[in-house]
Amino acid sequence: MSSLGTQKNPLRAAIVGSGPAGFYAAEALIGSAPAVLVDMFERLASPFGLVRSGVAPDHPKLKQPIKVYQQIAESPQFRFLGNVTVGHDVSVKELKDCYHVVIFACGTQTDRTMGIPGESLPGSHAATEFVGWYNGHPDYRDLVFDLSHETAVVIGQGNVAVDVCRILAKTADELRHTDIAAHALEVLAQSRIRDIHMIGRRGPAQAKFTHPEIRELGELAECDPVVDPRDLELNSASREELADKRNRANIKSYEVLQAFAARPPSTRHRRCHIEFLKSPIELSGEGRLERVVLMRNRLEGEPSRQVARETGEIEELACGVLFRSIGYRGVAILGVPFDEARGVIPNRDGRVIDDGDVVAGLYVTGWIKRGPTGIIGTNREDSVLTVNSILADLPHLDVGARPGMDRLRALLEGRGSRVVSYADWQKIDAAEIRRGQPAAKPREKFTRLKEMLDVLGS
Repeated sequence: MSSLGTQKNPLRAAIVGSGPAGFYAAEALIGSAPAVLVDMFERLASPFGLVRSGVAPDHPKLKQPIKVYQQIAESPQFRFLGNVTVGHDVSVKELKDCYHVVIFACGTQTDRTMGIPGESLPGSHAATEFVGWYNGHPDYRDLVFDLSHETAVVIGQGNVAVDVCRILAKTADELRHTDIAAHALEVLAQSRIRDIHMIGRRGPAQAKFTHPEIRELGELAECDPVVDPRDLELNSASREELADKRNRANIKSYEVLQAFAARPPSTRHRRCHIEFLKSPIELSGEGRLERVVLMRNRLEGEPSRQVARETGEIEELACGVLFRSIGYRGVAILGVPFDEARGVIPNRDGRVIDDGDVVAGLYVTGWIKRGPTGIIGTNREDSVLTVNSILADLPHLDVGARPGMDRLRALLEGRGSRVVSYADWQKIDAAEIRRGQPAAKPREKFTRLKEMLDVLGS
């Protein structure tokens, strides 16, 4: 048997997940010295992960990386298998039998919960659900968000929380020519929300949003940002944090908040209240969400290591809808070790481990590897590190030839699976773009699998 990674015996790699981490792993593999064939598996019929279904529709520039992924997908060493769920349509064992290495790049697909009474009341939602809904993700197409109330609450102060606030605060005209899903635009156009409260458990010096994101809340047509100047009073540890030049991004965000606090009142239709040092401790209502009970906090600890402690001071806020945006966690895949506490696949330098031992041939990259941190581009470096581990392991991998997609395609078709190729996706993509043209939108997304498959015919 010839050495692995040669023209006679190419390295066959399966990548599970088609978001940024998956495509950057494919790019690194294809650009490496060994001969390699990469097959990418995606449970949806569409590729590109959160760049397609997580980036806000009014942020089209953040979707530019898709152009890079399209170039990767056109490589003769790359193949895409959409509408295939690993762990359901095909097992991890079957992947291991068909490929030398399997890389999990499936992201963190669900939200962390608050763990408080009343969290499951109707009207209480995960931010992931709302973001997926307005972005046309098929998993969330049929969810219902009641925006007939005047007050909405968003728990969390990362960029996703700001996205949720901004989409709730914008007028229909501000969203009409984006690629927002038609069903979402229709509901948002009828929204009666006037006050949006974005609430964080720590102070303004510790907020996780970036300054370009928070600044946008001051640039909306019919919504004013509201910040209580008293909320910007810092303890000595927070002042020390902002004095550190390494926290330049936080300093800029704080300056934006100061500008918001200095604004005179206006008569705009909506207000977005940015509030700090509060944590939800209970949601309540008769049959549905009607109010959130908040505990005031104080910060304790050294600079950059401060934690929020309860003060015992409680307040209530009437609201009709709430979105929690307090972090994400991965979902376990049958046949793959999983760290329930952290919500990731346990690994060492991208090598999957089980009880401390490396699982031969299994690798991981992206958020499911390190947790939900960083921006889209962060995944490129992370995926390169994982691919470097694969290349270092190459002399130790089983050199036996693997059939790759040829065997799996027959297996999937025998089970009645309709595999969507990249050429299929290009047809769906073109149809979405055509659908958007009458409304001057970049595209009108298909939000159901059947609609996508109907484009392809039998």
